[in-house]
Amino acid sequence: MKTKRNLNTLPDKPTVVTIGTFDGVHIGHQKIVKRLINAGKLEGLKSVILTFFPHPRMVLQKDSSIKLINTIDERHAILDALGLDYLLIKKFTKEFSRLSAEDFVKQILVDKLHAKKVIIGYDHRFGRNRNADIEDLKRFGNTYNFEVEEISAQDINDVAVSSTKIRKALNDGDIARANMFLGYAFMITGAIVKGKGLGRQLGFSTANIKVEEDYKLIPKYGSYIVSSIINDVKIFGMLNIGVNPTVDGNTQSIEVHFFNFNKDIYNKTIQIDLHERIRDEKKFDSIEALKNQLVKDKEAALAYIAKHHAK
Repeated sequence: MKTKRNLNTLPDKPTVVTIGTFDGVHIGHQKIVKRLINAGKLEGLKSVILTFFPHPRMVLQKDSSIKLINTIDERHAILDALGLDYLLIKKFTKEFSRLSAEDFVKQILVDKLHAKKVIIGYDHRFGRNRNADIEDLKRFGNTYNFEVEEISAQDINDVAVSSTKIRKALNDGDIARANMFLGYAFMITGAIVKGKGLGRQLGFSTANIKVEEDYKLIPKYGSYIVSSIINDVKIFGMLNIGVNPTVDGNTQSIEVHFFNFNKDIYNKTIQIDLHERIRDEKKFDSIEALKNQLVKDKEAALAYIAKHHAK
């Protein structure tokens, strides 16, 4: 897959296009993407997803509270694995939002993307103030010589419901349910930075994960069973999200303890996949009680890994 952020760099080849944020690239999205890719292969067209970043709500509503399932880089990696030809990431600006529906079709879909087919949801709206709908798009298709394939209400509902359910599951800490809808393990990507060293004192040395993107949805506080690919090797461990209340912490941290691993990975960026939740975050009566709980957490994690991830 080739990723383009400049519309002028897309090759002059006929395409089949779909449009959307595709946050999560979950099982509903994947169904649409596969439909797009198959249409491209059958009709000799390059498959293109046109997505927008920042999220339109971030720009138009200054809604800093919006949290996304994926960072833009995570979204890119998932789409790349599906076999898409092109991912076009269009910078969303207020100026772009004022583009009329016909100008969007003519300037973007036709002149830049060379669209011969557009696969789109029955309820898709576009153009200034989102005042155009799929019937308008079909009319423009007749004018500018491209076909419009409509995604049914059922398929769109699958997409919408899954996104809502995934966010709720993550906020509830139900990582297994979120992963079921995603079709893969929810991931947190960030740089390894030095922490306060509390984990080492407890016999569970940890690496702190710094997530740069403040729009990234972080699941409910608690402990999780996780894995990462480090130097081409899959390493399992435990991840804690929270404020470390036992030592009177008050700022959120994301700390990972990898099992049977002692290599220096500071300042490296890694992806951590979350598989299962162990427990809520809790304030223990003493450091010793916390240490005892960590031993139990590790036992629970190793039992889960042996059952679900044995080679």
